[in-house]
Amino acid sequence: MEPDLFTAAAEDRQEKDPAGSPLAVRMRPRTLDEVVGQQHLLKPGSPLRRLVGEGATGPAGPSSVILWGPPGTGKTTLAYVVSKATNKRFVELSAITAGVKEVRAVIDGARRAIGGYGKETVLFLDEIHRFSKAQQDSLLPAVENRWVTLIAATTENPYFSIISPLLSRSLLLTLEPLTDDDLRALVRRALTDGRGLKGSLTLPEDTEAHLLRIAGGDARRALTALEAAAGAALDQGETGISLQTLEQTVDRAAVKYDRDGDQHYDVASALIKSIRGSDVDAALHYLARMIEAGEDPRFIARRLMISASEDIGLADPNALPIAVAAAQAVAMIGFPEAALTLSHVTIALALAPKSNAATTAIGAALDDVRKGLAGPVPPHLRDGHYKGAAKLGHAQGYVYPHDLPEGIAAQQYAPDAIKDREYYEPTRHGAEARYADAVEWTRQHLGRDGS
Repeated sequence: MEPDLFTAAAEDRQEKDPAGSPLAVRMRPRTLDEVVGQQHLLKPGSPLRRLVGEGATGPAGPSSVILWGPPGTGKTTLAYVVSKATNKRFVELSAITAGVKEVRAVIDGARRAIGGYGKETVLFLDEIHRFSKAQQDSLLPAVENRWVTLIAATTENPYFSIISPLLSRSLLLTLEPLTDDDLRALVRRALTDGRGLKGSLTLPEDTEAHLLRIAGGDARRALTALEAAAGAALDQGETGISLQTLEQTVDRAAVKYDRDGDQHYDVASALIKSIRGSDVDAALHYLARMIEAGEDPRFIARRLMISASEDIGLADPNALPIAVAAAQAVAMIGFPEAALTLSHVTIALALAPKSNAATTAIGAALDDVRKGLAGPVPPHLRDGHYKGAAKLGHAQGYVYPHDLPEGIAAQQYAPDAIKDREYYEPTRHGAEARYADAVEWTRQHLGRDGS
């Protein structure tokens, strides 16, 4: 649907007097070269550069594209840049408010523009995943015949939310979450740029770090928080945005946590020790601090897998599989949903019965090996599958346990140097009690009598 008189007037006023617009709007890039992040989509000859007329000559015209990515990664910004830079007719619709009627009106206008004065149309359709199948079907003839070049934006997986015929007629471009470096460049530009805060305030390092944490990779959220904090600072007559001002403005306390320093290791240590001590509430507190501070969820998951083996072991044999499954899930989904998975496994580990018997067992065995207590493998246990092994006495006298009624043979397995060592000392905690019974029984039937 073409902009009406009032919409056009509002947009014209916004361009002439941008001061009343939100900071995120004022700082929108004017060219593709000003776009922060998404450089994998902005290389020479890329579909987006062809849409603005760069290298779009010849028989191969620009393709329709579907922009897929999380909120705040620049989907609308890229469409805005195209609208300003392209020499084509640009029309914007939102799937929240538009329907088939509006889409058909745009298509009819596009066909008239092509036939009347040879002007091509670019249609930006935001939130396309909100369109029903029938509504998406209405776009197919226009995209297939290139009556319009479609730029569609979605935060939902296109393979589930967009019909296959439309996907096959478009290029799918995946936007990546903005990095801290991307957001830092954007925030610093907003502080100094004439369209932004014009250098009226400074942003100390600790305030900037907290701003980047609460932004969570979302450029719009970062600029919105910056504008709110800047307004509060200016009202108070400050020359810089203090951490306290930012905390009060966004109502979110800064977590004292350095991902590369002592806090990183101190809080991680406290998490594991709380799990070991079965204090589920303390464990969840430290987990929350790590999540809120933007800790890598994979690091947390790795620590939980170690905890499952080190502190729980065979007292709950399911602990390690749960932790491994959580690590796999976290790697696949990331934050914010990964917080639920990490909470799940933290609670399970904290409330599980505890045993470090497996930890101390391998520690004691390693200690003996390092002291040189190894010795030769007993002859009857050596490999006897090669020619001449029997002449060397290898595998001679070995008793096959499966041939015995109880499945265990009273023969020596350990080297002479450690034949009386007992490394594994199971607890009676949880499921390990049955392992304690099994150890006692097997040692007796091996002829060791627990000594």
